Amino acid sequence: MYLIVCPLVFLAGFVDAIAGGGGLISLPAYLLAGIPAHNAIATNKLSSCMGTTISALHYYKKRFMKWKLCLPGIILAIAGSYIGSNISLLLNESVLQAILLVVLPLIGLYVLKGNTLKDTSELLSWNRKLYFQCACIAFVVGIYDGLYGPGTGSFLMILLTGICHLDLNSAQGTTKAINLTTNVTALTVFLFSGKAMLTLGLIAGACNMLGNYLGSHLFIRKGSNFTKPIILIVLVLLLMKVLTGF
Repeated sequence: MYLIVCPLVFLAGFVDAIAGGGGLISLPAYLLAGIPAHNAIATNKLSSCMGTTISALHYYKKRFMKWKLCLPGIILAIAGSYIGSNISLLLNESVLQAILLVVLPLIGLYVLKGNTLKDTSELLSWNRKLYFQCACIAFVVGIYDGLYGPGTGSFLMILLTGICHLDLNSAQGTTKAINLTTNVTALTVFLFSGKAMLTLGLIAGACNMLGNYLGSHLFIRKGSNFTKPIILIVLVLLLMKVLTGF
């Protein structure tokens, strides 16, 4: 079980620190190891939170987190996640999967052709319009995170750079602040449910922390040259998940 989970969770942390979407690798790892679905989801959240904390702290120290953007985004992402999780109780998952089958290829083309995920020296006007745009994006993606979840970090990166025109570093810092908050919120629920396998989760979490550490340092060195290909890989993995249901 550990031989299956730990290497893949390390890889998930590495990918997640750069482009988000690590759960597309780590959750299937737990399932492949024969862990029941509810335990896999809870344990994955534990290891993912540990890893995301490392990359979030690293980006915080590098001053990538602009708190005037992050704080409203955090609040609205939690609200969106709450709404999305309640919608998920009413909406058949097959409806969302059908939507994603259309949307994901379009997003992939947008990433390839659009002005996203680029390092830029453009001077932004840090005004109410920008804060409102970022907050709305956090709210909408928060709904998706509560409703379905995989690829949340990648969608935040794409939207924050493509619509808000944030530089890559600010987009990464904002993404990690929002993602860490929603992950911790979900983890709290899972811990109280008693579904998390603590020993496995902590050991896998150490592997995820190492992956996040290496990934966040590589992101700072390579920037958009490395981020865009990883984002596209995450989108392909998400499309495969939707097609196969795994």
